[in-house]
Amino acid sequence: MNAPWSPSRHGATTRDPFSAYVCDDATADTIRPVCVEMGWPVEKINKGGLRNAVQSLSVSASPNILFVDLSESGDPLNDINALAEVCEPGTVVIAAGEVNDVRLYRDLVSSGIQDYLLKPFSADQLREAFAHAQAVLNGPRHSDPVADRPHMTAAVVGARGGVGASTIAASLAWLFSDGHKRSTALLDLDVHFGTGALSLDLEPGRGLTDAIENPGRIDGLFIERAMVRANDKLSILSAEAPMNQPLLSDGGAFYQLQEEMRAAFECTVIDLPRNMLVLHPHLMNEIQSVVVVSELTLVGARDVIRILSWLKANAPHANVLVALNRVGPSGTSELSKKDFESSIERKVDFVIPLDVKVVCQAAKLGKPVAEVGKTSKVGQELQAVGARLLLTADGSDEIAGTASAKTGKSTSLADKIVSLKSLLPSKKAKADLDA
Repeated sequence: MNAPWSPSRHGATTRDPFSAYVCDDATADTIRPVCVEMGWPVEKINKGGLRNAVQSLSVSASPNILFVDLSESGDPLNDINALAEVCEPGTVVIAAGEVNDVRLYRDLVSSGIQDYLLKPFSADQLREAFAHAQAVLNGPRHSDPVADRPHMTAAVVGARGGVGASTIAASLAWLFSDGHKRSTALLDLDVHFGTGALSLDLEPGRGLTDAIENPGRIDGLFIERAMVRANDKLSILSAEAPMNQPLLSDGGAFYQLQEEMRAAFECTVIDLPRNMLVLHPHLMNEIQSVVVVSELTLVGARDVIRILSWLKANAPHANVLVALNRVGPSGTSELSKKDFESSIERKVDFVIPLDVKVVCQAAKLGKPVAEVGKTSKVGQELQAVGARLLLTADGSDEIAGTASAKTGKSTSLADKIVSLKSLLPSKKAKADLDA
């Protein structure tokens, strides 16, 4: 946990996957079959509880996962602090005890314990705790060297639900990590229906919901333990909270997560539901670029107008890009690209074509569209979006300011929305078509 890494204790060997220090035979009997299932040596189940753990780990290497029994501890918090002094960084600690006190649980978790199991516990509870511990071990590592370059923070906002903003966000995060070799965090803020983890074939875990429920716990250690690693350079924080579990927040937790990710990663991609702009406008304070995603529809144009107007008033510092997604052949969309640009009074920055084959293949494989369709037109356009965002962050994008320049005279938001009606076919035209 806190002890410095010691070569004399490690030698040339790697850490043991698991060790346990228990106080009674019943606990050992519960752990033993689960260890066999996990492929861990049962000889690593030791008697003696927490005190023996402190003595043993002071002269030997810490395991990846450590189970300690607090049943014989008179002062669990002080004893856990003693354990932290000899337990090396990277070890995930699971504690068990007989005290059923929520304050003790919170204090133990705050001190660095991953989980606390109330005795007697079942084998299923133990399996779940071990599964969470392994997810933590597969999370990001902050000891990775980071190049001396500016941090890039980008938000991807869908003008409407279902336009593919989450798909684009996952692809951009993968491109930064794989193509540009930058440590990247993907933060999916759709707490109940987020697809960030699903698109990368991962389990989301409880990290994001824990952050919302206990924002005071958010720090570098929390980020390391809560995020799920997709590859060596990409980690994700997502959630699939139950629909009967409303999660209320003033947005402070989300802002703290951004701050910690900025310190731990080179790039942060935020999949930002559009309602978050209304509920938590302060989330835009530190975001450098915003990718507004839409389709070529009348209602999409209307909402892009509204979002662009909101961003101009609330995030004037942000570089705003407009991306059209799932654009089919000419004549197959509700609006033409020319009409869309005329409505929003600016040029569209990127046009991502419709490629059903690539999208379906990506969904089947549990991989980002940018990875599956590297050489396709979809993949090439996504690569262009990613390159543009990095250029902006690095201070080299001189055209960023002019790309969003208005064309023609300035009009009010209401005038823009009213003008969209002119794009609809007239009643006479509709009758002719029906005929």
